[in-house]
Amino acid sequence: MDVANSNPSDSLHVAIIMDGNGRWAKSRFLPRLAGHRQGVKTLKRIVKASPDLGITHLTVYAFSTENWGRPFEEVQGLMNLIREFIKSELAEMHQEGVCFRAIGDKSAFSEDIQELLLHAEETTQNNARFHFQVALNYGGRQDILQATRVLAEKAAKGEITPDQIDQGMFASQLTTQGLPDPDILIRTSGEQRLSNYLLWELSYAEFFFIDEHWPAFTPKTLARILEEYKSRDRRFGEIQEETVEAQA
Repeated sequence: MDVANSNPSDSLHVAIIMDGNGRWAKSRFLPRLAGHRQGVKTLKRIVKASPDLGITHLTVYAFSTENWGRPFEEVQGLMNLIREFIKSELAEMHQEGVCFRAIGDKSAFSEDIQELLLHAEETTQNNARFHFQVALNYGGRQDILQATRVLAEKAAKGEITPDQIDQGMFASQLTTQGLPDPDILIRTSGEQRLSNYLLWELSYAEFFFIDEHWPAFTPKTLARILEEYKSRDRRFGEIQEETVEAQA
């Protein structure tokens, strides 16, 4: 089997599209930002519960490249939530052995947010108990284009030849470089699409679409998904031996 970034047997990587904060708030006649604040509380609970559920890597979609098109007040509110989250959670994450990493194009953020993210990454970079990635100003297509440009430039300079470019080399140029591919994708709020999230990395993930909005998502729901995941037959495009024998 030749699958780029295929996961070590002792890793379990869960990717989540945290959808439905605004709809959760609307159903309660609250402003959208109240939904985002409740979503952050849910995220804290999930990060805390994940290691005990056997999850080694958690990657969440917090702010996409398309989210800049939302109303100015909402975008500014989301920026403040990023600031608040790092400032309030960094010490505990570090104490709990969490390695924090922001993936995506961080250059678009204000200088103070970039500094906060860099400080969090540098502070926790040697932690290994749990790996927590937050996708910020992230887009799967944009990430693939950026990786393609880097490799094209190297080929143009004669540093590599086109036939040297394989899945491993390509993956090493993505913002997720060094991470195992997700085993599981969870999307809340009933939507069933990827929305430009981890397009390369999710090639062989198992998908779970959950009806409840993200603020209502609980560690109990996550545990149920993990149990269902165990029953799925992941073949990575191959045929299992028992299937081959049955067809003989």
